[in-house]
Amino acid sequence: MLNRYWAEHALLNGAAAQGVLIEVDDGRITAVTPGASDRDAVRLPGLTLPGLANAHSHAFHRALRGRTHDGSGTFWTWRDRMYALADRLDPDSYYALARATYAEMALAGVTCVGEFHYLHHSPTGSPYPLPNAMGSALIQAAAAAGIRITLLDACYLTSSVDGKPLAGPQRRFGDGNASRWTARAATIEPAPHAKIGAAIHSVRAVPADQLATVADWAAERGAPLHFHLSEQRGENDACLEFYGRTPTEVLADAGALGPASTAVHATHLTDLDRTELGDTETAVCLCPTTERDLADGIGPARALADAGSPLCLGSDSHAVIDLFEEARTVELDERLRTERRGHFDAAELLRAASSAGHKALGWDDAGVIAPGARADLVTVRLDSVRTAGVEAGPAVVFSAGAADVSHVVVDGRVIVRDGVHRSIDVAAELARSIGALW
Repeated sequence: MLNRYWAEHALLNGAAAQGVLIEVDDGRITAVTPGASDRDAVRLPGLTLPGLANAHSHAFHRALRGRTHDGSGTFWTWRDRMYALADRLDPDSYYALARATYAEMALAGVTCVGEFHYLHHSPTGSPYPLPNAMGSALIQAAAAAGIRITLLDACYLTSSVDGKPLAGPQRRFGDGNASRWTARAATIEPAPHAKIGAAIHSVRAVPADQLATVADWAAERGAPLHFHLSEQRGENDACLEFYGRTPTEVLADAGALGPASTAVHATHLTDLDRTELGDTETAVCLCPTTERDLADGIGPARALADAGSPLCLGSDSHAVIDLFEEARTVELDERLRTERRGHFDAAELLRAASSAGHKALGWDDAGVIAPGARADLVTVRLDSVRTAGVEAGPAVVFSAGAADVSHVVVDGRVIVRDGVHRSIDVAAELARSIGALW
């Protein structure tokens, strides 16, 4: 299918160009021509960016927004509330919630999501008649919302570093052992808009002697491998006490690090941990809005990037779905931590939100506006109350937000036009799906 888009401004190779004609055939960009006429093309007024990638999502957490702030609370009391929610979902209600959540992402300019999926089984822990019914619901929900997905199917076996068994709502997460996890994960059906990756929930949830089984499964398939890493100091302390090593060292010993791997959070690291991640070119997915919502702490973003770890971004628990906010907060948090400015330039932050995220999810052909790339385009208004007077260019990341996204094109198809999802009443479906759960 042939399409032509004319961008008033477009971000090409980190700089803004004017009057850019973008020609598309069968979902791929075939030509990019700056200084062109808008004749016979779909106009994209504002600044057009490559599609954004949300590299870390737990879709069902969207139903927690605004419901975990009564009293002071801790990460662990938040987790109890999350488990209560997890206990209520089935494939149909999960599809409805995920469809609305992914549509909210589309409105925010997200063209691909990495879904870190561990809600596998029925509330009793027994498999559904279709063992991957919950994962299939997520894949179908992404298709309905018009975005791509990498389903990062998570191995989750124990409730603590010392191997305590899963109990209560956690029983839904487990397959018994890593071999059973691989047998189930191997039967997940991919789709044209979906890739299948692997996830190690954490060193708390997968014993050290079973980590290699998951890592090898991913490596044999050339699939992405993601894992939560050092999000909480308490988990690090438990790992040191039980294994005598940090979580990073435990994962390194199991062969889980490398260019196809992504550590999520990586907030509380030693100098050796940072070196290990950088030397292996393990990516790091930062989720600043969730990390601040849960009081996790501020991770060493600049030090990780300097060590050699590519940085990408995720909205994680969806306290906020806004990749512009995630991106600028990487720089702003570094300013708070160091009391000085200028750690990341705007172009670096936008790469973390786009091409680096797509690469971490296995979509190496997305995240840039160039011939041969997937035709993912996100247009940001330059006339809103937030962006009026802002110069077209990468620095828009410091002023724009999700509400400023006007048009979204995914694989050459218009998904959002004039700030409205073309097939889903997003606010109504969020209210309906969340209300049904609570």
